[in-house]
Amino acid sequence: MFNDTSSLRAHLATRRSGKARDMVAPGPDAATLHDIIALALRTPDHGKLAPWRIVTVAEDQRETLATLLKQAWVKENPGAAGLDLSALDQFAHQAPTLLVLLSTPVEGSKIPLWEQQMSAGAVGMNLLHAAHALGFVGSWLTGWAAYSPDVAAAFGARVGDTIVGYFFLGTAGANLSERPRPEYDDVVRDWDI
Repeated sequence: MFNDTSSLRAHLATRRSGKARDMVAPGPDAATLHDIIALALRTPDHGKLAPWRIVTVAEDQRETLATLLKQAWVKENPGAAGLDLSALDQFAHQAPTLLVLLSTPVEGSKIPLWEQQMSAGAVGMNLLHAAHALGFVGSWLTGWAAYSPDVAAAFGARVGDTIVGYFFLGTAGANLSERPRPEYDDVVRDWDI
């Protein structure tokens, strides 16, 4: 069983993202989405800077997002005009709920940039944990759409801000399956000085 919420330990041992393209309704309602985001904000944040922002993309804004993605893609890839860009449409319309997480470091802070960016990543992981704990599946996607300056600007990114990822939430429309995980001994070692 994936995303077992019987205990925190069980949840962590069985947490599994769903594929955004397989998610179906229902997604979280407004109150539940508020709870998911509020839980995610309880993240390590050295200096209490809140160096991240979350943008919600409503169902009726998905076509606008698809148009934005296609325009930005063609601008960055001039030879793409007139080509099949249906994958960008599909990306914009998958899953019932979509959040965009931005890393928004506070310039001039004594807190190093890397720590602020890591805090944004922790918010992302907590979004998934919170969604899964409340009975939904989530998927954290990046790809080209997370690195396009024009797309980032459309979500309010300033100079130095970046899209951490797109968080798709919904109900699993297909069975979840395990993916390969690193072997413990391949990534953990004793410090030997």
